[in-house]
Amino acid sequence: MTAQTLPLAGLVVVEFTHMVMGPTCGMVLADLGADVIKVEPLGGDRTRTLLGAGAGFFPMFNRNKRSITLDLHHPQGAALARELCGTADVVIENFKPGTMAKYGLDHAALAATNPKLIYASLKGFLPGPYEHRTALDEVVQMMGGLAYMTGRPGDPLRAGSSVNDIMGGLFGAIGILAALVQRGISGRGQEVTSALFENNVFLVGQHMLQFAVTGRKPAPMPARESPWAVYDVFTVAGGEQVFLAAVSDAQWQTFCDAFGLADLKADPHLATNNQRVKARDTMMPVLRERLATRRADDIAAAMEAAGLPYAPIRRPEDLYDDPHLLATGGLAPITLPDGERAGQTVGTTLLPFTMAGQRPGVRLSPPRVGEHTRQTLVALGKTSAEIDALLGGGAVA
Repeated sequence: MTAQTLPLAGLVVVEFTHMVMGPTCGMVLADLGADVIKVEPLGGDRTRTLLGAGAGFFPMFNRNKRSITLDLHHPQGAALARELCGTADVVIENFKPGTMAKYGLDHAALAATNPKLIYASLKGFLPGPYEHRTALDEVVQMMGGLAYMTGRPGDPLRAGSSVNDIMGGLFGAIGILAALVQRGISGRGQEVTSALFENNVFLVGQHMLQFAVTGRKPAPMPARESPWAVYDVFTVAGGEQVFLAAVSDAQWQTFCDAFGLADLKADPHLATNNQRVKARDTMMPVLRERLATRRADDIAAAMEAAGLPYAPIRRPEDLYDDPHLLATGGLAPITLPDGERAGQTVGTTLLPFTMAGQRPGVRLSPPRVGEHTRQTLVALGKTSAEIDALLGGGAVA
């Protein structure tokens, strides 16, 4: 799939974002072929220099973009940003409410001169009582029930990925794509807003409805009443772990055949899934004992041969050697732009779908700070002398 054949080829996006939510939204559009221009402050997006769990943010969510550095506090820098937005089909921002208006970069100001503009705001909360609060993924997980459902009883725990940031960016991209379709009909743009808290509530909605349907408060996942009898992690020989599942009566019989559990298969008290769910307290210790001496890879082979669902317990670093990802091109090379490993090539994950049998790939590695500033200014019609003056005056870098 070439840049010209990607579905959003020719679409111009100007992105004023940082951290994860906004960059994810822009990355989706960029992967689909849009020309995404990332506007960074002088010195670059601070996400570039995060340590620890934040070290992967910038290289993960900023591929296929171009970088220009502008000082929005400088009158000329803000004017250039407005000029750049005048050429755009889409503008994305994820700053605090009111921030963009200070620079004349809010939806109302930009749409006045560019009525076809689609303006996407990625926020902590949709408009309402909470909208001026400062939100983080962890904040909304705590207040939105997700941390409660993830941790053990009395021990709320955030999910092990930036789930709301990433999905909030995805929903922003979905809104943009829908607005593009509507613009094709009406000829006018619109403002799209996506928010962390509302995204989190959407994720927890299944448990809200569980309560509405059953009248019983949902228990955290580690203490939940599982709807399936065999659906758990087993510790086996050598302390290895493997997840095993048998979620139907037919799968239970196959499971018993695969591991020589003829007595359990014949037990009339374990004949149906609901019977097995009620018998978990006595059945599961028996299963754990009988599987405890088997090797995880032998168990996996038996489950694979029987067509039953299973999973080895993997860590993120293990996925670089995953045979399926390696065989299908699920990891694409990028060059790291920052930090001690700048210039080195590593693998990154792609959007999890195909179009015409191909995964949208990496055309541009995550950009270096201001890598495309001069190129972008030339495209705006600036002469070399004008660009040099702007660089010398501190409006751009």
